[in-house]
Amino acid sequence: MNLGIDGKVALVMAASRGIGRGIAVALAREGARVAVSSRSGDELEALAGELGGKAFVADTGDLERVAALPAEVADALGPVEILVANTGGPPMGGALDSAVAEWEDAYRSLVLAPRMLIEATLPEMRDRGWGRIVNVASTSVREPIPGLALSNTHRMAAVGFLKTLASEVAADGVTVNTVATGRFATDRQRDAHGSLKAAEDAAREQVPAQRLGTPEEFGDLVAFLASERAAYLTGAVIPLDGGMLRSA
Repeated sequence: MNLGIDGKVALVMAASRGIGRGIAVALAREGARVAVSSRSGDELEALAGELGGKAFVADTGDLERVAALPAEVADALGPVEILVANTGGPPMGGALDSAVAEWEDAYRSLVLAPRMLIEATLPEMRDRGWGRIVNVASTSVREPIPGLALSNTHRMAAVGFLKTLASEVAADGVTVNTVATGRFATDRQRDAHGSLKAAEDAAREQVPAQRLGTPEEFGDLVAFLASERAAYLTGAVIPLDGGMLRSA
């Protein structure tokens, strides 16, 4: 299937490893010119070299840096046409376990950082009549996950913002979608379970697919959402979780 994104400029956040890397690889495979960003400079440069793209070091907690990033990408590759807002996961903890400063950090990363990126890229998308915005979230936006209060709260806030935006820009040829992520073979699952093997063992018991997802599988879905073929799909929250969500 020709996805129609050959030559399109994509910006993928948190791309040095895990899900972000899987997305960047998938977009590059489909011919997109990929700008990769994260806090990890060395890993990022290696990935950019592998993909023939460009690396941009940025911390999503630094909103001034985030706001300036799309212009730097535009200078190097051209205006951003595909934006992947993968802005990380906050610390684990119950409803009252985290300090106010941690709540503020999570809000900056999960709500304000995507907003700043979109504000900087959306005008060009609307002028061209084509744009794709994909938010990487969690199944916690559909079913809150125990022990992840910061993620539950702020990812839901981001979805509220993005659903509002989607209806405002749909007629301009810009789509806005969220992927509700389940359990994937990433550092976060390793940290949550003590090892990746333990995470795989838990998945065999708790996930209907009986395994963790792979970053490559995640990248395939995002590549489709970023494609010409997905032009009528917008405002959606799409679970990618091996069948783990029980809600309708």
